[in-house]
Amino acid sequence: MNLTRTLIIGNSGSGKSWLAERLAEHLRLPWIDLDSIHWLSDEHSISRPRAEALGMARIAADEERWVIEGVYGWIASELIHRATALIWLCVDDQHCVANIRQREHKPEDDELLMALLAWAGSYRDREDSSGFLAHQQLYEAFAGSKIKLMNGNEITAFVKILKRPKDGV
Repeated sequence: MNLTRTLIIGNSGSGKSWLAERLAEHLRLPWIDLDSIHWLSDEHSISRPRAEALGMARIAADEERWVIEGVYGWIASELIHRATALIWLCVDDQHCVANIRQREHKPEDDELLMALLAWAGSYRDREDSSGFLAHQQLYEAFAGSKIKLMNGNEITAFVKILKRPKDGV
């Protein structure tokens, strides 16, 4: 698998950032989280203007080597032609919600957290560009190297395979 320019898609809480960080570290590639492009602030409450976000994403994808990850199908669809590999984390919605609960250190009544949990829990039902069907279409249309990982064990196993020494090295 040519991972020189790897695009990782999947639901919020699926493990995209976790995988991207390890992949980027192992392969010494820059890592771009599409949250940093989509949102104007760390609170994830104010979106960047669409044209500006797409411009920033295109500049990132014009580099020769990268790992780009995110849930935003509308951005991923603009970058996918530059990718050498596509990884779809197709993790069960309930596990994504549980992962978000585990990683976030906010009170249960936090409005943004509750909205994120509801949004992640509706991945397979959403009809927007960041939902299951849109990601499935991106995955099926991609002609390059691709892999769909269905759960945390498969994601961890993928990372372990990457870290194995190559034969003859």
